[in-house]
Formats: sequence, structure tokens, C-alpha cells
Amino acid sequence: MDIGVIGLGQMGNGIARNIAKAGHRLTVWNRDPAKADALVAEGAIRAASPAEAARGDLVVTILANDAAVEAVTFGEAGILSAAPGAIHVSMSTIAPALVARLADAHRAAGLRFVSAPVFGRPDVAAAGALNIVAAGDADAIAACQPLFDAVGQRAFPVGPRPEQANIVKISGNFMILAAVESFAEAMALGEKNGIAPAAFVEVMTETLFGGRSHRVYGEILAEQRFRPAGFPAPLGLKDMNLVAALANESRVPMPLLGVIRDHLLSAMAREGEDLDWSGLALAVRADAGL
Repeated sequence: MDIGVIGLGQMGNGIARNIAKAGHRLTVWNRDPAKADALVAEGAIRAASPAEAARGDLVVTILANDAAVEAVTFGEAGILSAAPGAIHVSMSTIAPALVARLADAHRAAGLRFVSAPVFGRPDVAAAGALNIVAAGDADAIAACQPLFDAVGQRAFPVGPRPEQANIVKISGNFMILAAVESFAEAMALGEKNGIAPAAFVEVMTETLFGGRSHRVYGEILAEQRFRPAGFPAPLGLKDMNLVAALANESRVPMPLLGVIRDHLLSAMAREGEDLDWSGLALAVRADAGL
């Protein structure tokens, strides 16, 4: 397939490399052109604009926030100005309301749109082992399967409306940080009573909580390995704000969400914004006098 990738940050770079590794023709575009240099040197085609990156079969956007996705879609020489035919696959974690607007705009422009945000940190993206949550027209999702095979271990279709994928994604991110929060609180309690964090993590992950998130973040918390950030705290806060907006609109009380957001804000204020999002544990530790 002829696949474009827009956004070559930590996640996009791994995704792009696995697309090329799978034998697809890769075209790349990034706001900072220098970030495309290594991929171009390895054989990727450099697009002059988002529209040019969207002239193939699929174009993937993997960008940090709503504003970035809007800019490459609706802006001058944006995706919507490309010739009809390509499927825009949005892998970004963005607001469900924006996703619904994107779907309508693509339909009006004769383009197809699939929302397919991913679960996995940059190392998982580099390994081609992402889990993909997909929503949209079933035929369009099926057409994206070669992409999903190249970058992920499994795709989970969750509904016909593209925004449904992003609802699952931001809800999942809330659950990850809820796990980090509970782990951090329990570890602080143990540490203040003489239990080594590594020993606590080993017991929990080998008995009650053996899932990937607990193992990955338990190890990070035990080692206090919050830099360099695999997923920066400001993006975690952005995602929790998306959850809060949807919860407010849906009239769903989420009291734990408030605790998580406050601990993210506290950790960022004290330690700086280059923390991993799991660095919210530093706020828990500080409150516990550790």
C-alpha cells in the first residue's frame, strides 16, 4: 500500500518505521522537517504538505493534541484538500467531539475517515506491538488492516462512529493513571512501614496484578524512573481533561479523576513538565513525607 504518516514524534517514528519494514511505500510529513530526515535517508518519500502525504491509499496522523490534528486537516494544503480516495486514519488521542467533526468533514470532502488510537508506549510502537482501537465504517476499517498488521499486535473494532474509538482510548488512559495512583499510594504506605518498593511491586505483579500496565508502571515507580518521559505528563493532563469534559457532558461523576488531575498538576509544578505521566507518584510521595 501507499501510506503517508503525518507526525514523527516518539510514537509516529516507530509507526512509520514499521510501515516501511512491512514493505509499504512510505511518505512522511512533519511540521519540523528535520524529524523526517532519517526516514527519508532510509527510503521514505518526503511530502511537501499534509495534502501531499494524503495522496496514497491511507494517511495516518499521530499528533499530540486537537490543535495539531485540526491544523493538518483543515489548514492550508491540509488533508481535506487532497484528492478524494484516501482513508485518513487518526491514531491521535483527541477529543471525541473533534473526531465526530472530522468524520463529517471528510465525508463532505469525499474522503473516508477511521479513528484508530493506540495503546502502547514508544518502545511498544517501535516493536510494532501496539493495540489499536478502531471505529468507523466497517469497510474502511477492513481496508486499514494491512496498516494495523504492520504496526500492531491486534485491532479492536468498537463501533461505527469514529468518536467511539476515542471514548475507549481516553477511558483507558484514565484507567492506566488510576492504576498508577493506587500503586503509588499503596507503595508509599508500604515504604513508610519498611517495605522496599521493589519487593512490594514483585509481590503485587506476581500475584494479584499481573497485567502489562501494573508491571510496566510498577517497575517505573519502584525505580522512580520518571525521566526521560515515555509519555509526557502534560499529555497525560491533556487526556485527563478530555475525560473530564466528556464526563461532564455525559453527567458521569468520576471522583478519582479529580485526584489524578491534581496529582499530575502538583508533580508538574514541583518537578517540571519533562516528567513521565507516571510521575504523579512524586506528588503522592511528597504528601506522604517521602
